[in-house]
This record gives sequence, C-alpha cells and structure tokens, in this order.
Amino acid sequence: MTTPVASRCSAVSRFASPVALVVLMWVIQFADAILPGSFTGFGLRSWDLGSLPGVVLGPLLHAGWPHLIGNTLPLLVLGCLVAVEGAGRFWLVTAAAAFVGGLGTWFINAPGTLTVGASVLVFGYFAYIVVRVFSPRPIAHRLVYALIALLVIVLYGGSMLAGVLGAGPGVSWQAHLFGAIGGALAALAASSPRGGARRGRGALGA
Repeated sequence: MTTPVASRCSAVSRFASPVALVVLMWVIQFADAILPGSFTGFGLRSWDLGSLPGVVLGPLLHAGWPHLIGNTLPLLVLGCLVAVEGAGRFWLVTAAAAFVGGLGTWFINAPGTLTVGASVLVFGYFAYIVVRVFSPRPIAHRLVYALIALLVIVLYGGSMLAGVLGAGPGVSWQAHLFGAIGGALAALAASSPRGGARRGRGALGA
C-alpha cells in the first residue's frame, strides 16, 4: 500500500527534474552575466563539427535575460506535465528533443548560424504531450491525456505554430520544428509495445 508520505516523495522526485533543469539554466545565465566573455559561444553552430557538443549545451544557454525568462514558464509547465510519467520519462523526452532538435538545426540551418535556447525542449515537450494522446492505453487514461493535451493546445498552440511558421529574425524555427519532432518520436516510442514492456519491467522493479 502506498502511504501519503511515499506519494509526496514520489511527486517531489518527479517534479524536481524540470525544476532542477530550469534552476541550472538560471545559474548558467547568472554566471554568464558576471564572468567575462559570453557562454553563448558554446552553443550549436551549424555545419561546424567542433560545435556538436552544443547539441547538449545549447538548450542550457540563452542570448540574454529576456530569452531565458520567456522560456522559463512554458518549460516548467510543459516539463512538469511530462514529468508526471516519472523523472526517467522526463529526461528521455528531454534527450530526444535536444538530440533530434540539435542535429536537425545543425544540418538545416545556414552554415555558421549559432543557436542557443531552451525552446527546442519546450517544443519537444509540447509535441510529446499532444502525440501521447494516441498511446494504446485504457480509455480512461487516454481521456485524461486528451484533456491535458487540449488544455496545452489552448494555452500554447498558437505560439507553437507561430514559432515554426512565423518565426521572426533571430528566432530558429528549425530548432522549434525539430525539437517538436524529437518530442513526437519520444511519444511514439513510449507508445510502442516494446516501450510498454519496458514500463512494465520498471514498475515491477520499483
């Protein structure tokens, strides 16, 4: 039987992951503001093999405080919705969005273009939540996912669409698009029978 204390600990462990990720981004931005030079040079520079570590580092870096502040709330909201399924699932979706989003941006963007920012993750989380509705789960679970996805679409759907189709100068629609593709692929992988078997084994182990 699950006790209230165990339930609270489980919830804290799940939601601690997106919160920790956002805190890390803010710490990095504070350090970037205080220390000489700029950390954005460690971002992802298209067609530059030496900048491929930017696939991991780029989402943690921002061009300035407005950039970080604009990403913080949607990252927390959507990240916590993904983390409802567990910390492991959150980091899996984060990795998929960063990897697919980063490589797609690196390949499609104009050579030498520098890309930083967590919006690649935001779009990945958004796509994951929406595509997850179609997972082969009991109807009650699917209805809950559908309601959450509908709320997310109402809140963020317009800005997500604009972020891909109407991105202005200095905004990487490539990162948005491929981040969303990464999140969608993570949702499809989680919905596959093999993904369901992994979930089952993980639940038994816990």
